[in-house]
Amino acid sequence: MSDAKDVRRQAGWLPPQDDLEQWLEERQERVEAERDDVELHPTVVELQELLASDPLLRMYVDRMLTEEPKGKPYSKRHIQDPAQLLRLVNQVLTTAPEFSEQAMVATPLNAILDWPMGTTAGFAAFRDPRFNAAIKKILNAWCTFLDSPDSRYVLTDAEGGWMSEAARNAIGIERFEHDPDAEHWGFESWNAFFTRRFKEGERPVAEPDDDTVVVSPCESSPYAIGRDVQREDSFWIKSQPYSLQDLLAQDPSVEEFVGGTIWQAYLSATSYHRWHSPVAGRVVRAFNVDGTYYSEADTEGAGATEPSNSQGYMAHVATRAVILIEADNAEIGLVAFVPIGMSDVSSCLIHPHLQPGYHLAKGEELGYFQFGGSTVCVVFRPGVVEGFTLEAIPQPDDPAAPSPPVVQVRSSIATTR
Repeated sequence: MSDAKDVRRQAGWLPPQDDLEQWLEERQERVEAERDDVELHPTVVELQELLASDPLLRMYVDRMLTEEPKGKPYSKRHIQDPAQLLRLVNQVLTTAPEFSEQAMVATPLNAILDWPMGTTAGFAAFRDPRFNAAIKKILNAWCTFLDSPDSRYVLTDAEGGWMSEAARNAIGIERFEHDPDAEHWGFESWNAFFTRRFKEGERPVAEPDDDTVVVSPCESSPYAIGRDVQREDSFWIKSQPYSLQDLLAQDPSVEEFVGGTIWQAYLSATSYHRWHSPVAGRVVRAFNVDGTYYSEADTEGAGATEPSNSQGYMAHVATRAVILIEADNAEIGLVAFVPIGMSDVSSCLIHPHLQPGYHLAKGEELGYFQFGGSTVCVVFRPGVVEGFTLEAIPQPDDPAAPSPPVVQVRSSIATTR
């Protein structure tokens, strides 16, 4: 497997393989040194009790740690048993992601689960609703810490801090709202920093008065374009075609999109994590959908563990939100925006004022992701899209490129009739 093709590595969520293994070694040593002095968090205890009471889940977890992962070039096995896995997960719950110029682990739970995610038993475990429910509680507990002032210990200019010169350059902090003279730049928590806003004027809306121009909902890299999308399709097969009724969680609007077009893109670790309306129009519905967190497409064989080969599948099964907008341009009609949590994301937060009938200006903020990797889809009715801009068209993987091309939020991605 090439690290350059792996979206999580390419977008900065996980480091190259050697650095990932070094991180695991260091984290393991730290956890083992503290094991006698640390109590497991209640959510981790709950998972521990679930495994003790359910023989099938216990079998899956035991086997996913002993099986060799498909397509992942590990030098050795780092996690020996479920008890060690639980201790590693527990340690994450009181830590925030640290910055690294070369070896950043922006999604630490994903890093711990990287090996088991690529095994046959892991494919089964991460699809199990009971296992996912337990993971959701753990992720929500981590979110509580990342919402707290204690999480700001990484918002300094020390090594691993996000206020260091290298980090400032990587995130382009001068483009974002912050107080350069305040402690922790004035952010109240890690999540407040992660969901920071652009300064006024940094990302103007493309052609704000032209309703035929659709804008990018996020600062993101194009992943795929699906055309003539079907109501029901086998999204789990190797080609991963889009299946509207699954992507949109059986919403009554599905029929309007049959035969239409889907544009999908993914976000990087150091980027902007808020969503914006691709069109001007009125909110029809906005809701969250529970789903998986670490499930990947095993039909890809050895390539299943490359998220560049699993993002289409994730769009149908992962935790996500669905926002339906009736565009002011009657020729466009109904548009669906679907932000999807990928790996450590456990919350897709829709702004509460997005109630049915609320009118959105093109480019207006819709909500945001909290922590972790993420991907988004925009769904159009058939015959609506005349063409995509060059920047919005997915580009072939280029191992020599330092990072994938990024479409700026609120810039033009498509023209419509």
